[in-house]
Amino acid sequence: MSIPFDYETLRFVWWLFLGVLLIGFAIMDGFDLGVAALLPFVARNDIERRIAINTIGPVWDGNQVWFILGGGAIFAAFPAIYAASFSGFYIAMFLVLAALILRPVGFEFRNKIKDARWRAFWDYALFCGGLVPSLVFGVAFGNVLQGVPFRIDGDLRVLYEGSGLFELLNPFGLLCGLVSLFMLTTHGAVYLTNKADGPVKERAAAYIRFGGLVTAGLFVLAGVWIALGVKGYAISGTAVADGPSNPLLKTVVTAPGQWLANYTTYKWTPIAPALGIAGPLLAVLLTKAGRAGLAFIASALGIFGIISTAGVSMFPFLMPSDVMPGASLTVWDSTSSQLTLFVMLLATLIFLPVVLVYTSLAFRIMRGVVTAKQVQGNSANLY
Repeated sequence: MSIPFDYETLRFVWWLFLGVLLIGFAIMDGFDLGVAALLPFVARNDIERRIAINTIGPVWDGNQVWFILGGGAIFAAFPAIYAASFSGFYIAMFLVLAALILRPVGFEFRNKIKDARWRAFWDYALFCGGLVPSLVFGVAFGNVLQGVPFRIDGDLRVLYEGSGLFELLNPFGLLCGLVSLFMLTTHGAVYLTNKADGPVKERAAAYIRFGGLVTAGLFVLAGVWIALGVKGYAISGTAVADGPSNPLLKTVVTAPGQWLANYTTYKWTPIAPALGIAGPLLAVLLTKAGRAGLAFIASALGIFGIISTAGVSMFPFLMPSDVMPGASLTVWDSTSSQLTLFVMLLATLIFLPVVLVYTSLAFRIMRGVVTAKQVQGNSANLY
């Protein structure tokens, strides 16, 4: 089979696609997680909680497609990353999956019995289903930036040498977890100002003024920490971008501040951290001005900037190893074959537009504000 793209180009394209899928998940499913995590704070009685839940109830499962696509892309395009991450973050991944399982169960079971204690239990289940993934995803990113304790033997088997979940809960990892948590809860609050009414909308708007500032501040703090206290990784010599997928064929050096090297090599890269800072702050200002729709766009741009900052800082590294730097996994040596990447590219170009179209249709059909009158009516009350 003749492949019209060289191996280097396909690898780079799939690095971009992986970023698109992760950012798409954070933007689309992120507001679902944010609304759930804010449920005890923006809603203080059953009617208000039903308003908040009904803003995301019709769309959360469609948004979950981005999570599935991202996991599938890592499994098929970057199998070494999939193996290393599930070895190193097994307990963390289990917590995330357990929390995500609570969401559909909570949506389905909450309204089955008209009992305050029953509904309160499922409300807190939804809260955990939003809080835990929002925090753990950031903690995982923070640990990847610091380096993951794994080795690769001569048979290219990944050998994880970490001690478990509590090792991941280090100060920098927790800082990144807080960045993720406030980023997504602010995004969820912005979504509520677009979709909710009454006290729920007012409390969400009040949270944005706090959450947006905290997100930008913690993001800046994480950047300073990376510049001064986190060692970065670099390939010694010229990277072989079209060579075999064998991480052991390169030499890697480490040095404090190395994650900032790309910002001088590629002049466009400072756009990413600039958006990461400006996005949450603009969301605050636009919410104050009553421009909820533009505030949502600004919040989405902030998410794009924060996640892109991690990607461009580490490029071409995807998962560095802090115990065997030469085994660090990069875009150039952890992919599937050239043919596999090309076939997947064709499938993605066909099905990703389908996902975008039906997502747009779903939001168009479900457009409008959820009010107390609607959730009290039998025909409109789903959750």
